[in-house]
Amino acid sequence: MKLYRLLTGPDDASFCHKVSAALNKGWVLHGDPTYAFDEANQTMRCGQAVVKEVEGRDYDPEMKLGEQ
Repeated sequence: MKLYRLLTGPDDASFCHKVSAALNKGWVLHGDPTYAFDEANQTMRCGQAVVKEVEGRDYDPEMKLGEQ
């Protein structure tokens, strides 16, 4: 089964740490990162899709993808 997550966060080191943590748990980058201005908060925001193959499981919308 293939899982998908979209990681988002502020344009700072915390976002890079979030992506690095996902990569170290076996997630793989999927597509290009995104970068946009959050007008409501007057900050730049980043996004990066990641995917992961998980064997022997059926998809359950209740699963916590960050724990996979």
